[in-house]
Amino acid sequence: MDDDGRYRDSRSDFIRGAKDIAKVAKKQVGKKVGRGMDKMTDEYTKRSYKRFEEEDDDDDYGGVPGNDGGYYRNDSRANDDEGHSDSTEGHDEDDEIYEGEYQGIPRADSGKAGGMDGMTAAQAQQFRDLSAYEGERRKDQEELAQQYETILQECGHGKFQWTLYFVLGLALMADGVEIFVVGFVLPSAEKDMCLSEPNKGMLGLIVYLGMMVGAFVWGGLADRIGRRQTLLISLSINSVFAFFSSFVQGYSSFLFCRLASGVGIGGSIPIVFSYYSEFLAQEKRGEHLSWLCMFWMIGGIYASAMAWAIIPHYGWSFQMGSAYQFHSWRVFVLVCAFPSVAAISALTTMPESPRFYLENGKHDEAWMILKQVHDTNMRAKGYPERVFSVTTIKTVKQMDELMDMGDSAAWHEKWRIKLITLFHQVWSNFQTVFSPEYRRTTYMMMAVWFSMSFSYYGLTVWFPDMIKYLQKQEYSSRTKVFVKEKVDHITFNFTLENQIHRQGEYFNDKFMNLKMKSMVFEDSHFEECYFEDITSSNTFFKNCTFIATLFYNTDLFKYRLINCKLVNSTFLHNKEGCLLSDISDENNAYMVYFVSFLGTLAVLPGNIVSALLMDKIGRLRMLAGSSVISCISCFFLSFGNSESAMIALLCLFGGISIASWNALDVLTVELYPSDKRTTAFGFLNALCKLAAVLGISIFTSFVGITKAVPILFASGALAAGSFLALKLPETRGQVLQ
Repeated sequence: MDDDGRYRDSRSDFIRGAKDIAKVAKKQVGKKVGRGMDKMTDEYTKRSYKRFEEEDDDDDYGGVPGNDGGYYRNDSRANDDEGHSDSTEGHDEDDEIYEGEYQGIPRADSGKAGGMDGMTAAQAQQFRDLSAYEGERRKDQEELAQQYETILQECGHGKFQWTLYFVLGLALMADGVEIFVVGFVLPSAEKDMCLSEPNKGMLGLIVYLGMMVGAFVWGGLADRIGRRQTLLISLSINSVFAFFSSFVQGYSSFLFCRLASGVGIGGSIPIVFSYYSEFLAQEKRGEHLSWLCMFWMIGGIYASAMAWAIIPHYGWSFQMGSAYQFHSWRVFVLVCAFPSVAAISALTTMPESPRFYLENGKHDEAWMILKQVHDTNMRAKGYPERVFSVTTIKTVKQMDELMDMGDSAAWHEKWRIKLITLFHQVWSNFQTVFSPEYRRTTYMMMAVWFSMSFSYYGLTVWFPDMIKYLQKQEYSSRTKVFVKEKVDHITFNFTLENQIHRQGEYFNDKFMNLKMKSMVFEDSHFEECYFEDITSSNTFFKNCTFIATLFYNTDLFKYRLINCKLVNSTFLHNKEGCLLSDISDENNAYMVYFVSFLGTLAVLPGNIVSALLMDKIGRLRMLAGSSVISCISCFFLSFGNSESAMIALLCLFGGISIASWNALDVLTVELYPSDKRTTAFGFLNALCKLAAVLGISIFTSFVGITKAVPILFASGALAAGSFLALKLPETRGQVLQ
């Protein structure tokens, strides 16, 4: 019994002493880690805990090397250092000794209250651990931002950046092409697909809806799996479905392909600007991101030129029976996929963003890329002997997100878990954009993006529609009216266009091998007449009488005969086709392409001015100033009473407003840190496309009704955007977060 008592006493003393030593060691570790965190003074030196190791050898606390070469505590080590939660400190699973037992305190009831206290303390400790992790990660990011800027300055701006400029420019050009494709092919596609007005409207908006989804999805993924890889995937989807859309025949399949193509290209803008900005030093960033915007203009010019050169050439087509037709507009759709394919080919030769690697703890990969940038630029400048002096670079502390799925798990189960994990990571990253730190900035940027997009896209679509309306008005003013004419034994074999015939009498007349454009026959009488090989558009017979009349190989279907009386009249071999209500000829097609070409080319001066002044006057002044001038230019729309005046106003508005878009792109890149940059940019760009859909729908509904509402909407949105822009922080002269 004495031996047992002495054994228990010595064992209790041993445990008590071990606990005291653990407490003291724990406090010393916390103090020394804090001192070690403050030792980062040299930009090219990593955090080191060698002193901590030397001083702590007696305590047997070994360091675990972190991602940046310093010493970080991993999860298991953190648990060892912290012991357990406060409520279970001193707990030994083998002996069931609780804190206080060796202090002579009676064991408390181990019921519900004790369990709740333990859970609360554990949650509090977990919250403290997470806060400490976030603080440590934030400090790493700040140190990385400063060091990365210095490294980029050493690498210089030269051949590598200009090569990447043209590669990413092709991706941005593909985005510009995508905006124009559907608008250019609609006049021709409606003939092949028999599109109604609602179907044409949906086809025009579906691209924006696809780009809205794509911007959000690809922007979020680019912060998790990399800028280059995500951009390659998105461009590949765009290329594949753009290719398919040129061959599919039905409206539904064509609509789906254009939707999927829009989803693919939606990632272009948020990824391209973020990707390129991470290779640019502070003094070059605003200027060269603005130069990059020129490729969107080049994409519009390319689309206009290709449409002008290809679509009117109806001979560039083939047909296999009546089921499959491949007309010239499909060739145009195919050609418009070339920029995306070229961007994919060129992008495979470029590296991933080193900033992305450093944010994700991949030091060696980032160092190799930065050395490649340095060596490429130095060789091009004639200094091949210059050596990349950086040996180590700060990396950001990573959270352990690995999940052991075991060797026995099926491949599909592994992929399912990976996708679910990736989804949660992307969604969590998106939620941080609305955290208290970024909430105000995000809401302000949402308002500016929405107001800019609502007015810009609304007006840029409203202008062509107004031009078409003015064309129709002018066309209608030249309509010829014939009343009570009598025509006997005449053969009409020439085009009949823009005429109204009232109360006419036609006896034994032949209408053969001709086109009828905008022809209206009212209260007329046809007897023993013959219609053969007639192609018509916007042609109707109202309250007419047909006696012993034959319709052979015509598109004068019965629904073109409104309230008409047919006596002994026959329809044979009707043409297959659609009822076209619009005036569509080559001259109008050329006019559409020419107007789009001029409107796109007009942004060139604005691009040049914004690029030259972006780093001199700042992003906010550029954004607010351009928006104010665009707002003022809206009031000139009231003077647009002719076709030429509307074209001039379109060019004026586009040339002025492009500077604000360039400033907004640069500002968005610089306001968010690297691990949230494409997520935030993608979300704001998705909101931009939503505003575009609303603006187009609202503005076009007032065509031919009033100009006052579009003018007030556009000017009000631009004024609000310029006011809110001034409330944002200026980012000129700051390192990339």
